[in-house]
Amino acid sequence: MFTWLLSFFKKKIPLPAMLPKENIPQHIAIIMDGNGRWAQKRGLPRVAGHRMGAESMRSIVKACVEFGVKYLTVYAFSTENWKRPQEEVQFLMGLLSDAINKEVDELHANGVKIRFLGHLSDLLPELREKINFAQEKTKGNTRLNVQVMLSYGGRAELVDALRQINNEHFHNDQITEELISSHLYTAGIPDPDLLIRTAGEMRVSNFLLWQIAYAEFYVTRVLWPDFRREHLLKAIRAFQGRKRKFGGLAS
Repeated sequence: MFTWLLSFFKKKIPLPAMLPKENIPQHIAIIMDGNGRWAQKRGLPRVAGHRMGAESMRSIVKACVEFGVKYLTVYAFSTENWKRPQEEVQFLMGLLSDAINKEVDELHANGVKIRFLGHLSDLLPELREKINFAQEKTKGNTRLNVQVMLSYGGRAELVDALRQINNEHFHNDQITEELISSHLYTAGIPDPDLLIRTAGEMRVSNFLLWQIAYAEFYVTRVLWPDFRREHLLKAIRAFQGRKRKFGGLAS
């Protein structure tokens, strides 16, 4: 999935013109939508859209490294996606399994840390074993942190956090926003600065409900399999043109 990284990291690529390096979003989250519609428009099976979506993932990871983004979180498979046809689900899981088999060594060699977050117990044991291997191998890397949300739902994440807090017997006056954040799957990861949704849909689809409270939203009609470096660049430039007030007044 990421073989291009080996050659990419060997050369230093300057930031594109007109992209100020001091206002790059530290954390970008992406709802990768439109694979099925991309395939349908071309008279192809849905799996063809997923396969091309993997190409977009390659392009965006490469661009994040180029632009200096430190965290990339992608919505790969939701808890609701289990309702899709079994053949499609199996294809997606196989696509992930093959990517781990082929690319984890290159990712590790080039300083990329991979984490898979969600209800991973829903996955087959063989896939969980590969995920654990990839996470363990890359856990010390810091150049780019990629979070793949897999069998994930924002509401389920909050329920799990609250259950854990309850089991640890905190008093009411000890329950703070910081405490809740520390019990989420994304504990230790800064909240997203920029949330991108492809395919033009105007909803968050149960994605990072707590973490995106102050994220800047960017929606594009571009379908995920067509989303590439130039589209990410456009989203970052839009982000750089906004004033983030976090509930206060603009300075």
